Amino acid sequence: MNRSLKGWIFVGVQAILLVTLILLPADDNWPTPLWVTGLGLLLILLGLIVMAIAALRLGGSLRPSPVPAANGELQTVGLYRYVRHPIYSGVLAVVVGLAIRSGSLITLAVAAVTIGFFAVKAKWEEQQLADHYPSYSAYAARTPRFFPLGVMRGNPDR
Repeated sequence: MNRSLKGWIFVGVQAILLVTLILLPADDNWPTPLWVTGLGLLLILLGLIVMAIAALRLGGSLRPSPVPAANGELQTVGLYRYVRHPIYSGVLAVVVGLAIRSGSLITLAVAAVTIGFFAVKAKWEEQQLADHYPSYSAYAARTPRFFPLGVMRGNPDR
């Protein structure tokens, strides 16, 4: 399968998972007091802000497919200084926010699948980036994948 088609398959699966998360109804599998709802909304808001800032930094290199733009530039500043995939980090914050405020085991399960999906998608995208940008491997070795936690500094797959 060519990489362009595979990239668009990733986009399609991502869209299905995210739309499913948004449309799933709330439930009462666990209590959702005001502080849980507030925490979920805060994660959603922070995730959307991170996604917007990271997307703006990409500028003309931003594209829906995880295949790098032919004329794009590798970004290693701004949020990209702290994590390799800040847009995905933002999406993951939104996913967790949706799950915890839902009170639904089904939503929690779809969120877990979505998180696993983004780990696989990021790993595949990183291979495309390494093939496209000679300096990507060095950048990946010093920059965490999703979360800028000092505890995780020793492992580039974090």
